[in-house]
Amino acid sequence: MVERKDSPDLSDVLKAASDPTRRAILTLLAQEGPLRVTEIARRYDISLNAVSKHIKVLERVGLVARRTIWREHLIEVRMEPLSLVDQWFADLRSIWALRLSALDAALKEDKG
Repeated sequence: MVERKDSPDLSDVLKAASDPTRRAILTLLAQEGPLRVTEIARRYDISLNAVSKHIKVLERVGLVARRTIWREHLIEVRMEPLSLVDQWFADLRSIWALRLSALDAALKEDKG
């Protein structure tokens, strides 16, 4: 079992979001807001236990949070860990922008 860290790293978030069912759960929660585990499980052709395991993976990296009100467990999406992915893509975009600028300059120099 993976132990919980104070904050997830990029690899943790990408690994948790790599599963199509977990991505679907995140999308569902983002669209509909907090839902009970049983409400989430009804949407998929897998067992309640399997859905619960998927939710625990998402919880470990902070992509979802569980709120308990009496006996009701509500699961809600947390988008903050996705900022790690967003920053990684921003870094990649800036690298490619520099490379494309250099290519553009080289092509203009070659024409001139």
